Parts: sequence; C-alpha cells; structure tokens
Amino acid sequence: MKTLCKDSISSFVHLIRDAARPVIVTHTKPDGDAFGSSIAMYHFLISLGKDGTRIVLSNRYPHSVDFLADSRSVNDTIICEENKEEALRTISEGDLIICLDFNSFPRTGMLEDALSESTAAKVLIDHHLGPDAEKFRICFSEPEISSASELLYHIFMAMPQTGGNADKLPEQAATALMTGMITDTNNFANSTYPSTLAMASSLIASGVDRDMILRNLFQRFGEMRLRLLGHILKDLLRITEDGVAYMILDSETLRSHHVAEGDTEGFVNMPLSIEKVGMSIMLKEDGDTVRVSIRSKPGISANTCAKLHFNGGGHENAAGGKLVIGKEIASMEQAEEYVRSHAHIYMTTGR
Repeated sequence: MKTLCKDSISSFVHLIRDAARPVIVTHTKPDGDAFGSSIAMYHFLISLGKDGTRIVLSNRYPHSVDFLADSRSVNDTIICEENKEEALRTISEGDLIICLDFNSFPRTGMLEDALSESTAAKVLIDHHLGPDAEKFRICFSEPEISSASELLYHIFMAMPQTGGNADKLPEQAATALMTGMITDTNNFANSTYPSTLAMASSLIASGVDRDMILRNLFQRFGEMRLRLLGHILKDLLRITEDGVAYMILDSETLRSHHVAEGDTEGFVNMPLSIEKVGMSIMLKEDGDTVRVSIRSKPGISANTCAKLHFNGGGHENAAGGKLVIGKEIASMEQAEEYVRSHAHIYMTTGR
C-alpha cells in the first residue's frame, strides 16, 4: 500500500505517543464503516493508556451498529447535534485529531469550522478519491481498498504495538474493524480485494465472532423496514430504458414507515440484481436536501455520475451526493424528472 510507508507509520506512532487528548472524528450521519473505524481507533488508543481519547460525531450512529458501543466509549462519545457546545470545545482542546472515512472537512457538517480552526496535528485515514491532503500532517489515503476500517487494520498491523499480529488488537477494536469492513462491502458483495479477505481471515483467526456481527447487523431491524422495502419494490422502483433503476423516498414515505437512520442500508444495491440494470439510484428527502446513493455495475462509473450530476463522488461503483431543494430542483416533486433526465444524459453521453 503506497501510503503505509515506514516514515508515515513512525510519525503517527510519535503523534499518538505525545498526545494527551486525541479526538476521533468522522463524516456526518456515520455508517457502519465510519462508526466501526472510530470505535476501533478509540479502543486502540485506550489500550495504549490514552484515557483522554474522545469521539466526536456530527450525528448519532445507527441502531444497527450500536452493539459496538460499550459503556466507556458511550461516555467518551459526544454527538454534536445533541451537545454542540461540548463537541466543538472537545475538538478545540484536542491535541491530535484523527479523521476517519472522509476526504475533506465539509464532509463533517457542523464540525467543519472547528476542524479547520484547530491547530492540532491532523491525521487522515480514508479510502475515498480526492483527499484534501494539504490539510493533514499525515495522509493515509487508499482508494483501492474496501473501507476505512480495512485501511485502519493495515495501519495497526504496521505499528510496533502489534508487530503484524491481529491477536494483539483489543477485542473491541478487532470486532469494530470487522463490522466496518462488512458494512462497506455489503458483506463481501462489492469492493472486496485480496487484502480484504486476508484481513477477515486474520481477524476471525484472532477470535472475532463474525456470526455475532452478522446477527447484529442484519437481524435486528424493525418490522417497518421490511414493509418499507416491499413498498419500494412494488410501488416506487422505476427502471428507465437506459438501464437505470431509481427509487425516491420523500418525507411522507419516511414518516409513515417510521424510518430511522440506517434502516434503508443496502436497498440501493438490490436493483443491480436485475440483468438489464447497470446503475441504481436512491433518493431520500432530508429537510431542504435530497440525499443520493448510487451503485453501479463494472463499466459504469457511479463516482463520475455523482460528481457530474449530484454534487458528490465516492468510489467507481459506489458513490453518493445530494440535491438542494430550491437550487437543483424546485421541489421534491421535481426529483423524478431530474433523475430521469440526468441519468439519461450520463448513460448516453458519459457526461
């Protein structure tokens, strides 16, 4: 891995050694990879005696991954949307900022200004394209990897504290790393590399209970999630002549099905099981914005489509973005026409 040079690892080790108040941050609306890598980093630092470690999140993590949070990490996690003053103060007082699973400060929402203003050393650990590298003392950036959790695993293995032995990871950290990787690969269905399988094998050999993780991730949803999926597949799924599937979830649909953060995880992947579908797009109304998830089959770039038409980006076959109501679209009612027309442009011209 090109960024795992000895000098970068050594510099990171020294920054950790000298830090008394490390702060771990990730992107808004943290998913399994964001929260899993954050929890793994937290327990690794705690195992080194860094009791001043704190996690600062813009928003609360989804129910599907709350099994990773033990009582200690809960007490040391500050949610900005619930306690903004404490969250921003924690960042300003931190003497090392570890940034996980995002490539630039705007991805952190309410934390952006505090991160920009902090004079502490900042370390980026991320797998998205186009990192804002000059903002960080150390930049571990590997787009050709499954997840931030996998990248963090390889960083841990390169550090003297483990000597390449996964058995030396704290149990909670190892479980969190496996969880983050499983969620970002959709349980090994996408973005899976030889290094990903090597990581999984090593962690399972070290004692990680993968069956427990799978039960927690995929067998604890509420009844309404399944009913929502049925409604989407029966009534909301549309497929264009260009082979683009799309689903639009407006605020009324989300409200009537009591949708919580994380409840729609994986839905956008499902239309790709249809042979003629090359790209799948899901839109979710979220206040004055529409959150966009895009997945595609090899040969069709979800990343390029997201960049050109949805103010976003990501990986070649898994990307995201957003539309601003009142800017790209006049109202939520205009979302369908926007998706159809812009998807057609992209699928027929590549632009």
